Amino acid sequence: MIKRSLFSALKAHLDKPEISLLVGPRQAGKTTLMLMLKKQLEQDGKKTAYFNLDNENDKRFFTSQAQLIKKIELEIGKTPGVVFIDEMQRKEEAGIFLKGIYDLNLPYKMIVSGSGSLELKEKIHESLAGRKRFFEVGTLSFDEFVNHKTDYKYEDKLSDFFVLEREKTAILLNEYLNFGGYPRVVLEDTEGEKRKNIDEIVRSYLEKDIAYFLKVEKIDAYFLLMKLLSGQIGQIANNAKLSSQAGVAQITFKNYLWYAQKTFVVRAVTPYFKNIRKEISKAPVFYFDDLGFCSYLLGEFGSLTDPRRIGLIFQNLIFNILTEKLQFTGCNIHFWRTKDKSEVDFVIDLGKKIVPVEVKYRKYTEPKIETPLRNFIDSYAPDKAFIVNLDFDGVVKINNTSVVFVPFFKWLTGGEDILAQLSA
Repeated sequence: MIKRSLFSALKAHLDKPEISLLVGPRQAGKTTLMLMLKKQLEQDGKKTAYFNLDNENDKRFFTSQAQLIKKIELEIGKTPGVVFIDEMQRKEEAGIFLKGIYDLNLPYKMIVSGSGSLELKEKIHESLAGRKRFFEVGTLSFDEFVNHKTDYKYEDKLSDFFVLEREKTAILLNEYLNFGGYPRVVLEDTEGEKRKNIDEIVRSYLEKDIAYFLKVEKIDAYFLLMKLLSGQIGQIANNAKLSSQAGVAQITFKNYLWYAQKTFVVRAVTPYFKNIRKEISKAPVFYFDDLGFCSYLLGEFGSLTDPRRIGLIFQNLIFNILTEKLQFTGCNIHFWRTKDKSEVDFVIDLGKKIVPVEVKYRKYTEPKIETPLRNFIDSYAPDKAFIVNLDFDGVVKINNTSVVFVPFFKWLTGGEDILAQLSA
């Protein structure tokens, strides 16, 4: 069983009356997380009931709110207990259905999950205002992956492991960049089995989330769009060009992009700008939630060899780390591009200050700062700038800006650490 860092936060929310709502990509581990919590609650003597709407036998209890309540009372009684509902996106008007039960003030804590389809997230978001808290369950993060691969031997001292075991860290990084973090993929030992699993995951996503739930008819065009995006990680998306390559109208293309974001496949990053005449101000760049999904689309799953491509996948990893560690902090992640091609991978907007972050899949022997970052420093004079790399530590001063070289693994151990470094 793979331990998930979200488990403790989900457990802590048990005392809150709001519905704990787990959302995220298909097969990221939501069901496993719920069953782990259910098992622990039962071991602690708590009463639970579990329903899965993929199961026709369970689905029959959702014909009405009254019918479900009767079944819960049969399983738990009228005393406090925890009710788990899995695959809730299969229920029509799921949000209204849950709202009606929640508003009865019954003695049950509800924990609900579903795939990233819009039927779940959007309708529930509208119907359960003030009645729910979202928990986003992504595929395994790199630190979760490493903890599993090292049998949790270094769980409480992972930062020391990264510093002392540089060679093992490099091997694990290479595996993660190649195969990503889907639990089913991680748990397989052979590349062949990993490939079979990622193939099934992608097909299931297309057939169930995109074709069945979202009613997308041109699945081939949607899949081609995903392939096109995977081929230009971190590059500015040209809607006209991409829609032409995918063979769909621009309005259809924009809808597809929206679906891809709402189903937790890609995330859009908007530009940071002050000078609209010289800097890119509108077009976003895209990154993938799972690196293995991204590589699969281009036929590179398990076989990354091109240094430039590996560098882009590593850049995607750093984006995912920043996204995870900085959530709920109020920070915004942007990128910076000028019309004369200067660029910085990420600009972290802290509100009162900004911090540029460059990503380099490189082993430095001495600090080297390239022209685009110098241009940003000249334009904005930030207090700090970061160059995230494989294993080099160091600080260089440019004017009044401290340029900090930081090994990527030093940003894995906690959001507070990253925020403190950015804010100092």
